[in-house]
Amino acid sequence: MPEIPDLATAFRLDGKVAIVTGAGRGIGAATAKVFAEAGADVALVARTKDQLEAVAKEIEALGRRATVTPLDVNDLEALADVVDRTVAELGRLDVVVNNAGGSPPRPFLDTSERAFEKAFHFNVTTAFALSRRSAPHLLETGGSIVNISSAMGRMADRGFVAYGTAKAALAHMTRLLAADLAPRVRVNAIAVGSVATSALEVVLTDDNLRTTMEAQTPLKRLGQPEEIAYGALYLASPAGAYMTGKVIEIDGGLQAPNLELGLPDL
Repeated sequence: MPEIPDLATAFRLDGKVAIVTGAGRGIGAATAKVFAEAGADVALVARTKDQLEAVAKEIEALGRRATVTPLDVNDLEALADVVDRTVAELGRLDVVVNNAGGSPPRPFLDTSERAFEKAFHFNVTTAFALSRRSAPHLLETGGSIVNISSAMGRMADRGFVAYGTAKAALAHMTRLLAADLAPRVRVNAIAVGSVATSALEVVLTDDNLRTTMEAQTPLKRLGQPEEIAYGALYLASPAGAYMTGKVIEIDGGLQAPNLELGLPDL
């Protein structure tokens, strides 16, 4: 039987190394900083160098190491190099957080095949590629993968056929990878609801939209990036050691979309 950690160590990542994509802001930045507070060194990946460097300074102020790799995760060759660099510079790899993703809503008949495939590539293929390249190292360390999915992967609303399909695929890929990598590597996901990040800038800067979205959320507020980061920490740490192949929902209690786009009948 495995040794059960006590409360003092259950949520710790001391001596561990994590890769976090989309780490320049929002959920990715919050996750990177929470992991560092828990004792991990973090490889930061995102498109904007200045944002990554700012996050890296905060991590270093906590006494942890951080590497900065500005790139677009859609560049799969460059993404593969992140793993090699992480292991070379930080010594090992224990956790991968596939956070980068997204796709703007668009009416169905305005969604081209190219746009649909682009959304799938950004949200699913990139996570698959990084997970596959990381797997040999995670198998060696007994590591963990955390995928950031979305509540829209299980709900239905107009305008989200590309994004919702991609996030649903990411959620099921989580279950399939967990089967492939068990028992040595755990793979889980978080289905995120409406979180106050730059992705919701239109809502955050419009009192009417924000009030509507909050009113349609059972907990009557938007989530904060740190609340997702704490969920990721649970999944990546010894506290979540008996969980794999699961998609946990951190979404304020959503059972239906909380802001309709108002698209007309076709």
